[in-house]
Amino acid sequence: MSVLWRAGPVLLAAAALFAGIPAQAEVAHVSAQGFVVQGRATTAASSEDAWYLLTDPAQWWDNAHTWSGDAANMEIDARAGGCFCEELALGGSAEHMRVVQAAPGKLLRMSGALGLLQGEALAGTLTIELSDAPGGGTQISWTYVASGYSRTPLPQLVPTIDRVLGEQMLRLVAGLNNSAP
Repeated sequence: MSVLWRAGPVLLAAAALFAGIPAQAEVAHVSAQGFVVQGRATTAASSEDAWYLLTDPAQWWDNAHTWSGDAANMEIDARAGGCFCEELALGGSAEHMRVVQAAPGKLLRMSGALGLLQGEALAGTLTIELSDAPGGGTQISWTYVASGYSRTPLPQLVPTIDRVLGEQMLRLVAGLNNSAP
């Protein structure tokens, strides 16, 4: 399995947490108006297995990057209009993203401002593609594109976005390879 994540340099330190999962980092694009963070990984898992785990974030998303503190409260309804949502205490809930396109085993595209971007006037689109990897297995490619107005300049936010999305990518791959993240 190999991983290439194009984002800020913070990811290299995060990659060390996941022994055996090499990572390379760089920013795809960042400006005052928006940014692009990209990554890809290759796993021996089938695209069906990758899709199953991808659409069950309770199994791989980091508890530290949830509103409730527990990834078990997260789910993705993988159909157009479906919610990547989280249940909160006292009947509350949070929408992380909205599914805009789903092709099982091939593509999941969601729209929304993730995490700390949620309180800003930003729009984002996360596209996750699953394809046959050369030599077998599945290649997983992620691209997160966001733009709009933020009270904190986007170039200052990108390292945090990079770190969090990079960690989630590594956790998904580790889950597919049956290793503890």
